[in-house]
Amino acid sequence: METALFYLFGGIALLAAINVVAQRRVFYSAVSLIACLCAVAVLYLILDAPFIAAVQIVVYAGAIMVLFLFVIMLLDPFSAGILKDKKRYLGYLAVVLGISIVALLFPLLKSYDAAQAPRDIGFVADGVGSAEHLGRTLFKEYLLPFEITSVLILVAIIGVVVLAKKQRQP
Repeated sequence: METALFYLFGGIALLAAINVVAQRRVFYSAVSLIACLCAVAVLYLILDAPFIAAVQIVVYAGAIMVLFLFVIMLLDPFSAGILKDKKRYLGYLAVVLGISIVALLFPLLKSYDAAQAPRDIGFVADGVGSAEHLGRTLFKEYLLPFEITSVLILVAIIGVVVLAKKQRQP
């Protein structure tokens, strides 16, 4: 059952990631990125990492994508028509490069033997990797970088609000 779920959500993540690049409208590309991030969060759940899955949803699919969508709506991409692709050859070049990468990786992936992969590493101490241990480490050893990051995010939000107000005034 785990294998089927892995392939299902891995496929969803892959298709959504391809759709991010293939979309012509930025808004739909951002929605596809949200779907990709949510599928990756489910993959984390399958790997018994619920905290990382929750962080994936809250931070990336939640906060970062809301910021992206806010900027997209601020720029108003729906007022302009779809621009014609002046450099069409870049799309063809991307397809050729993608096929080349798959051709180069295929022998490597074919030689991989899942039966020889380690299943139980055994070096993780009790409590390491839990949400409690991560919280204690984050707020004791890394408190200053954590607070600096939150101040940077606050400054970015204030900057967006100021830019939005300047643009609205006649």
